[in-house]
Amino acid sequence: MSDTALPRPFVRFAWGVLAYNLLVIGWGAYVRASGSGAGCGDHWPLCNGEIVPRAPALATLIELFHRVTSGLALMLVVASYVWVRRLAAPGAAVRRAAFWSLVFMLIEAAIGAGLVLFEYVAQDQRLARVLWLSAHLANTLILIAWIALTAWFAGGQPAPKLVRGPRLLLVATTLLGLIAIGMTGAIAALGDTLFPAASLAEGMAQDFAPTAHLLLRLRILHPTLAVAVGAACALLAFWSTARALTPTTRALGRAAAALVFVQWAVGTLNLLLLAPIWLQLVHLLMADALWLAFVLLGTAWLAEARAAAPVRVPAPGAVPLSVGR
Repeated sequence: MSDTALPRPFVRFAWGVLAYNLLVIGWGAYVRASGSGAGCGDHWPLCNGEIVPRAPALATLIELFHRVTSGLALMLVVASYVWVRRLAAPGAAVRRAAFWSLVFMLIEAAIGAGLVLFEYVAQDQRLARVLWLSAHLANTLILIAWIALTAWFAGGQPAPKLVRGPRLLLVATTLLGLIAIGMTGAIAALGDTLFPAASLAEGMAQDFAPTAHLLLRLRILHPTLAVAVGAACALLAFWSTARALTPTTRALGRAAAALVFVQWAVGTLNLLLLAPIWLQLVHLLMADALWLAFVLLGTAWLAEARAAAPVRVPAPGAVPLSVGR
């Protein structure tokens, strides 16, 4: 049974907020890949100490545009939260999703500011940058998951009931695995940016050299996890599709499975072509699409378990327990 859908204008707005944030994420990756992260120096929220820099360099324009679009993304999430509070009843799943979207958007802004203020940008190779970048990627995935769920629940889709069991364990493990792939992908992308190679053989030699930088030593983790976790994700998608009770869940399962194979192909091409910037962006946006497909698949699959759960009828003469006033 579906929850009450919100008015169509808000549903379209919520999906639009998600699409816009995906564009912002893509541009943020371009900032990193183009080495423009230091375009505004170590100033935040100002750019090189000014609101609007005069005669800015190209790197400054790239970074400034990212800040402006990120600020608009924050305002859109705030607007979504305020609008939802006017439309949905307290306790509704869509209100919770909008609230957590706002929370993780604020965390996203804080991490972004930290990357600039601590100068973990451009050609910086410190270990702390790896940790901050990994946290940034994980937070970004969780953020877009909540934004997507806001739109999903606004459309009247049922919310899952998180009851312990094999289904919840499979979904949770899959999502954690996808976050791990994303984090190692961010590390691999940073390594490609800081230590470019002229050929695939040279890149592999860099990774296994005795004096290799930590970023290069960690780069192998991404393809390894991508194959292992991707295979598990595909199996989950096929299994959930076979056991699905609704056309929506079956469609999500087929889409998620297809995206696993497409992403493997894109990742392989990215490796063979030595990660050109345009292909890095495609790879990232495909990864986001894969993540969102499994977030929505897991949500729909768990909601089916809730809908299929037997209703407990009190025994004759039983006294119902009070659960509060």
